[in-house]
Amino acid sequence: MKVKVLKVRLSDEFITYDQSVLDRFLKENNVLKFESAFVKDEESYWSVILYYEEPKMAVNDARNQKYSVEIGEKLNSDEIKILDSLKLWRTEKAKNQNLPVYFIATNKELLSIAKYKPAKKEELLEIKGFGKHKIENYGEEIIEILESV
Repeated sequence: MKVKVLKVRLSDEFITYDQSVLDRFLKENNVLKFESAFVKDEESYWSVILYYEEPKMAVNDARNQKYSVEIGEKLNSDEIKILDSLKLWRTEKAKNQNLPVYFIATNKELLSIAKYKPAKKEELLEIKGFGKHKIENYGEEIIEILESV
């Protein structure tokens, strides 16, 4: 049996992300029991202790842990507008930084963003291929594009 401790912060800035981390953990693991406590410190949050077993993962499951769509997947008109805006932004960003466009984001990553439509920078972590580096460098601009289209 393994133990995992998670913090679910109540502020608007973190609650959606923290809850998604907890939801994903619950979905991916076999929780045997749990304990929770409300903590009122500088910030209020729920501390959650989960006692669990990891399920045996098939090879194909390991690749699909983050949100990802396949190239060629059908897009609605709003998603096409988002994707076109993201590609234009990526081209300009790559040109300004003298980098290949795929260093900024791959077509598959942009397609996943257009389909998933994250509302906050932290939600970009759900997109396969997006880690802290990409989010720090490009997250705010991507969210601005999503809000403006």
